[in-house]
Amino acid sequence: MRGTSRASLAYARERLAEILAGPASADPGAERLGDELFAVTGLLDNQVRLRRILSDPSRDASARQTLATGLLRGKVSGPALDVVTALVGSNWSRPADLADATEQLGVLAVAEAADNEGLLDDVEDELFRFGRVVNAEPQLRIALSDPFIAADRKNELLRSLLGGKVAEPTMRLITQAADHPRGRSLDASLEEYARLAAERRERLVAEVHVAIVLTDEQRGRLRAALTATYGRDVHLNVVLDPRAIGGMSVQISDEIIDGTVAGRLAELRRRMTA
Repeated sequence: MRGTSRASLAYARERLAEILAGPASADPGAERLGDELFAVTGLLDNQVRLRRILSDPSRDASARQTLATGLLRGKVSGPALDVVTALVGSNWSRPADLADATEQLGVLAVAEAADNEGLLDDVEDELFRFGRVVNAEPQLRIALSDPFIAADRKNELLRSLLGGKVAEPTMRLITQAADHPRGRSLDASLEEYARLAAERRERLVAEVHVAIVLTDEQRGRLRAALTATYGRDVHLNVVLDPRAIGGMSVQISDEIIDGTVAGRLAELRRRMTA
């Protein structure tokens, strides 16, 4: 998001944080809030005219909020209605940004529920690992992404694969990503959800490729070094990658630190052919 939408999203996130600091954060309040915001996201995606009206800057903000309240009162909880009115009362650069922001707040509410249960680290890891499984298994990716396959069948497949193996908030987010792709691939949605979960605690995500398994001590030293370098807590997603040959490569956002033998050889070849 850019410009006006970015500022509006920041305000909405502050409002969500205020709501979650109150009774809505108590289990299952945050989970329910996340589900309701996902439902509103689906409504905005499906009702293009409504989305345009609720994000139209030429309409008075209070009028947009009154319309949203009339549509949703009695159908969602008070905390969810508070979040939605904060969203529609703000200005957006594009109508689609309103729906995107609502989805983001839904993810953050589920992340809050996971954090309340001490499960947020697990959720980040599980989203990342399942994203890699989906990326590596074309048939599974097709089955979970096909818009012509009913949500019930997708959910049944997910339960057979992941039931009892991942945290409940993880299953909630994976199910949401599979049922409502919103124009993204499933693995891209899972990556985005993991990023938002990490961002909630204002920490970075580092994808680390290594040729051999890191010990707990090595992981701890690497995390400490990256945290000191970037000035923010860093969550590690470690990938065993035989192509690394030796050493490791680290990617944080768009920055890549390549210390692998393969990386050094590739750089040498580039220099020789330049």
